[in-house]
Amino acid sequence: MFTDWYARRMYAWETRLCTRDENRVVRPLEWGFEWIAPFLEAQGLGAAVPDPGVGRDEAAAEAAMVRINQLLIRHSGVFFGYERPTDFRLEERYPQLFPTNVRPETLAQEAALKQQAAEGKLPKAQYLRFTSPERTPYPENDLANARWYPAPAHKNPARPRQAIVVLPQWNADGFSHNSLCAIFNRMGVSALRLSKPYHDIRRPMELERSDYAVSANIGRTLSACRQAVVDIRCCLDWLEEQGYEHFGVLGTSLGSCYAYLASAHDPRLRVNAFNHASTAFGDVVWAGQSTRHIRAGVEAAGLTQDRLRALWAAISPVSYYSKFVGDEAGGPLKRALFVYANYDLTFPREYSLQVVEAARRSGVNHEVRVLPCGHYTTGESPFKFIDGWYMGWFVYRAFKALREEKAAALKSAADRSTEVEEEVFTR
Repeated sequence: MFTDWYARRMYAWETRLCTRDENRVVRPLEWGFEWIAPFLEAQGLGAAVPDPGVGRDEAAAEAAMVRINQLLIRHSGVFFGYERPTDFRLEERYPQLFPTNVRPETLAQEAALKQQAAEGKLPKAQYLRFTSPERTPYPENDLANARWYPAPAHKNPARPRQAIVVLPQWNADGFSHNSLCAIFNRMGVSALRLSKPYHDIRRPMELERSDYAVSANIGRTLSACRQAVVDIRCCLDWLEEQGYEHFGVLGTSLGSCYAYLASAHDPRLRVNAFNHASTAFGDVVWAGQSTRHIRAGVEAAGLTQDRLRALWAAISPVSYYSKFVGDEAGGPLKRALFVYANYDLTFPREYSLQVVEAARRSGVNHEVRVLPCGHYTTGESPFKFIDGWYMGWFVYRAFKALREEKAAALKSAADRSTEVEEEVFTR
């Protein structure tokens, strides 16, 4: 039967792509209370942090971390809140690849780019830099980085300025998703391609991959997620300073999780494209093919899928479905695109279907697109073009709808003003 043959072929292709990188490191489970303690103490919630000696009592440490997650969910507005940076700046430099694998073709690409830069043949690019509100022991990681793709000025000066923040997948190199930003520029939409925590220029020298973004260190993974979310929101602050009015976010894989959490806590994000979406952070890490090395570390410590889900509940989209629908004051509605793949071994299909069903039940204004491939194969031809079309077409229509919405609001306001003037005149 053709469908069975196609599925076997796709799963085999997906597995080859996923397992070709041999520099994944299995690390032991660490509770990582020290990563979340500074935030809790700053918010007057330090009582939730156990004494240092609790780490020797695995059951007590696990129970304490579960309680912390529940506390963070109840106070998620504070957890994903921040103080606006004061050091926004644009810097110009040569783009760099920052590969996360050591395959010969990748290293050759990196060498070629360095050679072009040395010879002055590589155009420089602009990058937004600012100090992240979430601090870590790594100064390079705390300096946020977003490549800036400003759209050309529109011939109509009254047209609202629109921008989107783009977050690539876990372990993305410095060039991933740049082509999408160029496409958005053709639509008149500016783009900030954000480097996620521990990625490309933010990656500590001790790492080959962006391992600290997601790892068997529970607290560090919570911290990395908070940092990513507040960095997205800081990008919106800077865009507002530049005069932008409408904002969107596009995230792929891990970037999709970060994007969802940011949008659930920031009503400014009206256009939302989630490229590979899932429910619980712990479920993906446990069941996903590309995180088997992380599962190996936590499973060796005796954890199960249900217990891991509870340890990362505070950074799971499933915990914030109600917040995504709209803010408590009845803020403007969001538009969302959910893309999933039928043969995904990294974000298992069952979890993506749960996200779609939750959006349907919640009444979210959303669209769903399904790719006939897997997670890694999304980056291969022809699927990358299909995926790009889905996302590009959605972003174009969603931003157009916001422009029309503003025009209608202005017309309505003008009509009301005219009616008031006529009423006064007739008196």
